[in-house]
Parts: sequence; C-alpha cells; structure tokens
Amino acid sequence: MTPEGPPLPPAALRLRIDHAALAGNWRVLDGMSGAARAGAAIKADCYGLGAAQAVPVLAAAGCRDWFVAHWQEAAEAARIVPAAGIAVLHGPINDAEAAYARALGVRPVLNSLAQVKRWLAAGGGPCDLMVDTGMNRLGLPLAEIGDPAVAQLEIETCLSHLASADEDSAQNVEQLARFRAVVAAVPARRYSLANSAGIALGADYAFDLTRPGLALYGGVPRGELADSIAQVAYPEAAVIQVRDLAPGDSVGYNATFTASTAMRVGVIAVGYADGYLRCWSGKGHVLWQGQRLPVLGRVSMDMTIVDLSTAKNCGEGDWLGLDYALPEAAALTALSQYELLTAMGRRFARST
Repeated sequence: MTPEGPPLPPAALRLRIDHAALAGNWRVLDGMSGAARAGAAIKADCYGLGAAQAVPVLAAAGCRDWFVAHWQEAAEAARIVPAAGIAVLHGPINDAEAAYARALGVRPVLNSLAQVKRWLAAGGGPCDLMVDTGMNRLGLPLAEIGDPAVAQLEIETCLSHLASADEDSAQNVEQLARFRAVVAAVPARRYSLANSAGIALGADYAFDLTRPGLALYGGVPRGELADSIAQVAYPEAAVIQVRDLAPGDSVGYNATFTASTAMRVGVIAVGYADGYLRCWSGKGHVLWQGQRLPVLGRVSMDMTIVDLSTAKNCGEGDWLGLDYALPEAAALTALSQYELLTAMGRRFARST
C-alpha cells in the first residue's frame, strides 16, 4: 500500500486503439498527398484517443510534423517527439507565450500582425504563419501580408485552413485561388492548405505539407476516403449488473422503455459524463460476440442499460463494445464525427 492508498483496480471503461489502423490511415493520407508530405493534427489529445498512445504510432509510421492548439499540448507532445517539429496553432497571445515557445523550441503559428511583432520582439526564430483565405477565424488578413514586419519572419510553414472542404463548395476553389496568391507573395520554406477533407480534394490542394486530423483517427469527412480509412477507436464498457425484467417493468429515467415480455438486461458503466450522450438513448447498440444488442431507455450520467436477452452467457464483469464506427454513428446521433471522438471522457482507460 502506498501513502495515497491501495492501487486502483482496473477501469470499467476502456478505449482500445487499433495501432495498425492508425498507422495505416497516416500512410494512406500521406500517399494521397502526392508530392506533399502528411503531418498530423494531434490537438485535443489526438482527438480524444490520447497523445501518449497515438503519437508514437504515428511517428513510427513516418510522421514528422505535428500540430497542436494549446501550449500545454505542445509541452506534452515535446516529451514524445522533437520540439522543432511541433507547431502551436493558437499562436502567442502575450509575451510569456512567445518566451515559452522559444524556450521549448516549438514553432508558434502567428495569426495577426500583433503576434508577428510580438514574436520578433521576443527574438524571433523559426515560426509558422497562418493567413486567412476566407474562414474568418484565425489568420493574418490578406491585406496585411505585405507588411514589412512579415518580411522579417523566418517562416517554416505558411498555411491557411479550408472552411468547407467536406462539401463540394465554391468556397474551396475561392480559397485555393487566394492561397496561391499568398504563396506568390509570402516567402516560406513550405506551404500548407489541406486538412483531411482537403487531401481528398486532389493534388491542387496539397502544396508541400498536408495536415490530416479526423481521418487519422477513423473519421471519413468525404466519400472519397470511405474505402481507405479504417476504424481506430473501439470504446468498451464493463457490465456492472444484470437484471431480469417482468412484462410491464420500465427502465431508466422517465420510464421511456417498458418491457412487453420477460427480458434480461445489463447495466454498463458508461453514460453522458463519458461522452456517451443522451442522443444514443433508444438508438445505440453494443457489441457482444458478434451480436448487436440494443440500448434500452435513457442514457444516464454514468450508466446505460442494454438488452441481454439473446446474450445468455454475458454477465457482470464482461466487456461490451460500443458500436462506434464514426460515419455511421454520426448519422445515427446527429453528432459530428469530431464530437464523437473528442467527447470521450477521462474515465476511459486508453490502451498502449
């Protein structure tokens, strides 16, 4: 026994990560990038999978360029891969963040003239520059790319972000044309425009470096990727109680399901606090030895009830898989594939 108490028992929630699928997805996206090289968006703890588990797999597959959103994410990534390959998308909003970037050795992505001047005042060095080509979120306005301060930068990657790459939108063509004008006007070692969906738009969008995120982790933002991207995340929950229902018994909050016949049900240790939201209520399924077992009633904070009537040998302590293939799950729940991944909570034990 330690001073903090006895060791914790195994978790009742686990997230199995298919390492071969994760590496394979990066290789597919790298190949689809043509002459460009694929990096990896690893923000939000690798979209919920866990950076400590996913980043080494991607690095072993050949990835060398990493994109995070927050500075604390950069610190975690720098414990796994070389800091010089890490870019922080939110940029330095104060002098302390600029100093931190220089001390850690990561590249800030500069998003405004104020950030450009802040970086230069801190001593400068390799950086990335985001230019806004139409998303109106982050990035230097096109009218400011000719500012003398921009010309003083040591730009590793000049990038922009597509707003509608998951659709056949005229905005894609407009942003591509604007980014080509940026390439002609802003000297940089590399240029980058395409995210996961942008890669599927074709070679014109690839430039020197692509930045896949969702598709690495099993998401399919465009139909062109449907046959190439494999599922990576397999969440599982343990059965914590088995119950027998008589006809007329109801289950869960507000009695939204009532048994019409005798039933055997299981309570599993997952709920909306873990990202398994109420939109799964009465719609979701869990997987047991090749069977799909329906969710019954309303999902609660920590528990969900499922029908075990045809799973006679499933009992307390057994593991059930959540039916979590991202495109199908998104269509069923009306959640985006991004939300399905990133909402999975800390109670899931991430496998290594």
